[in-house]
Amino acid sequence: MSVQKNAPCGSRTRVSRTGILRAIHYTNGANYFINFTVLTLKKQVYLSEVSNMALQQGLHQQQKQVQRLAMTQTLQQSIQILQYNVEELQKFLDQKALENPLISVTNSREESAIPVHHNMVDDNYMSQIPDDSRRSLFEYLLDQIHLTMRDTPLRNLVLFLLEYIDQNGYLKISIDEAIQKTKASKVEVVDAITLIQQLDPPGVGAKDLQECLLLQAENDDWAPAAAVEILREDFEALANRKWQQIAKKREMDLKEVQKVFDYVRTLTPKPGALFHSEASQYVFPDLIVENDNGELSIRTSKAAKPQVHFQKRYFQQMLQRKDDEVTDYVKEKKREFDWIARSLDQRESTILRVGRVLVSYQRDFFLERTKELRPLLLQDVALKLGLHESTISRSVNGKYLQTRFGTFELKSFFSSAVAKTDASPEGLSVDSVKRLLQKFIHEEDKRKPLSDAKIVKKLADQKIEVSRRTVAKYRESLNIASSSARKRFE
Repeated sequence: MSVQKNAPCGSRTRVSRTGILRAIHYTNGANYFINFTVLTLKKQVYLSEVSNMALQQGLHQQQKQVQRLAMTQTLQQSIQILQYNVEELQKFLDQKALENPLISVTNSREESAIPVHHNMVDDNYMSQIPDDSRRSLFEYLLDQIHLTMRDTPLRNLVLFLLEYIDQNGYLKISIDEAIQKTKASKVEVVDAITLIQQLDPPGVGAKDLQECLLLQAENDDWAPAAAVEILREDFEALANRKWQQIAKKREMDLKEVQKVFDYVRTLTPKPGALFHSEASQYVFPDLIVENDNGELSIRTSKAAKPQVHFQKRYFQQMLQRKDDEVTDYVKEKKREFDWIARSLDQRESTILRVGRVLVSYQRDFFLERTKELRPLLLQDVALKLGLHESTISRSVNGKYLQTRFGTFELKSFFSSAVAKTDASPEGLSVDSVKRLLQKFIHEEDKRKPLSDAKIVKKLADQKIEVSRRTVAKYRESLNIASSSARKRFE
């Protein structure tokens, strides 16, 4: 901006393009140029207000984002706590106790872990207690070798082959591979395999299923006369139930072939299975239902809610330090404790509420008046309790309910209605239809077993409409063979 040099005494102002105000002052005929800059008043006020508003909005938005993030994390963690089973919850709290000095956890499990019952259709509610002292198959075979064989090169070869016996009792190395690895002769390798196959359990050391069954039949004095020959020469035909083909080839009666088949079914396809059978699944119940002379009650198991304690003395000691960082830290940890305590209470309350609905709805089952469950959906319980269906799902998955006749996962009490009948207008559950299917097959003429289509018709006679495909699916889930496989000739 240009300035007028010969102006009269006084003051003159001009505003440049940048909004800077310059004042030129002339005094006593001498030209003294005093330049100074100020913000235009209106612009100053406007810019200040805009700046303050932007700052406040930014801080408010940032605060909302932090709060939203904290709420999201808290919600996610609350959902996790509801979803955890008892053991997962205990591990979670133990980890929090390590991270938070204000938290201590007491594992108050008054009830012991118990075997869980999975199958509502199975009549046997009792579970066998596994023998944890059971020896492995390798140890069992090794003991026999040391007791029955002298220390010779052949025994060393047997011990080498023993390393290739899998958990089912099968030898997983071929003769040629054994020869290559040991440099032994074929005769020596075959002799060593034969010695293994003479050990207990019968069938151990076989290369495949056919040899496994054949070894068992050869060492069984009670085996049918034709069993060994049929297993050796007609194994595929027997497995595929081509009984007429076998009977014609061997000039046998179909009943005799059937006897061989029935005998083979008694043999063990996996001789080593007894040494690694899966132990029963043991769980800690979340809920316990008690029946006192027909009066049902339900309560929360103490195992389902570990006790979380607040370290108040340590908290107060930290506050007395008058250190802002320490104060902020312990206050944050206290908020975490409060959240965990509330989440545990909410978890207990939600699961108990769901349990009460289940016990009320399936009352006859818990009173042992019936083994059939009434149809019940997650959304039914959700509507009754005013909760979201996903909350009900998290409340029942991995949660268990203990009764005097077994322990069941909560989700097993839910079942869709398959069909409605006059006797059951609300519909029958899947378990109920499966029980009927079992009953029909148990009572069928074994010489003329019911096909899936005939079972569909028998169900229709009771006003239960299901498809043949559904019947086949239910039958397979119950490990029941097809009608052709169930057919008997005597």
